[in-house]
Amino acid sequence: MERSPLLGILGGLGPMSTVYFYEMLTAHTEASSDQEHLNIVISSFAETPDRTDYILGRSSENPLTDMMENAKKLESFGATVIAIPCNTAHYFYSSLSKEVSVPILNIIEETVRIAAGVRIGRLGILATEGTVMSESYQRVSENFGIACEIPNKDEQKMLMDIIYGDIKQGKRADMEKFSHVAKSLLDRGCEKLILGCTELSLIKRDEGLGDEYLDSLEALAYRTILACGKPPCGFPAYFGAR
Repeated sequence: MERSPLLGILGGLGPMSTVYFYEMLTAHTEASSDQEHLNIVISSFAETPDRTDYILGRSSENPLTDMMENAKKLESFGATVIAIPCNTAHYFYSSLSKEVSVPILNIIEETVRIAAGVRIGRLGILATEGTVMSESYQRVSENFGIACEIPNKDEQKMLMDIIYGDIKQGKRADMEKFSHVAKSLLDRGCEKLILGCTELSLIKRDEGLGDEYLDSLEALAYRTILACGKPPCGFPAYFGAR
């Protein structure tokens, strides 16, 4: 009997986002029994150095070392495809992909591809300073002919306070700050705002954000389920638009 695909989740970046990603995969896979769900192995190495600190030169501890080691462990365990529920970690995507022989899904490309599928012309990027300053979303969006807006310096600080001061510490997000940043980007003509940090995905879960938000973790979950040969369900209808 041929084995179904085995998903490897390179997680712990941060831990709660990894938990939510697993929950999302389970909730959105069309299945009527345990056996119809995805086969998954999870690596959640929480001690991986902070990605943003390294990208911005605030730390000399390269997180790629731990990420490569754990990706190889997933491969040795039998993973046939790998997903990384962390946007900032995709700064290292090219280097990491060279270290394993199995495909690694790209959360940034999958998110922007969904936006392009419904002809979004301008996106607002809500993400860590590392993701914004490395222009990860800006470069991919440009390839799809989509313009990007990013928060100004003060707004980006508010986002970082929410990500590191609230969510990563297990607190509820400061929605006054979040709404201020979101409104600023919408006022600049953004048609959708990308939740480009998987910690921010938790805000959508907990606070019930509206249709103007495109959740990168949802985009990755949708593509992951398809990559594992299972039918996705319960996602926004436009996810399937191409």
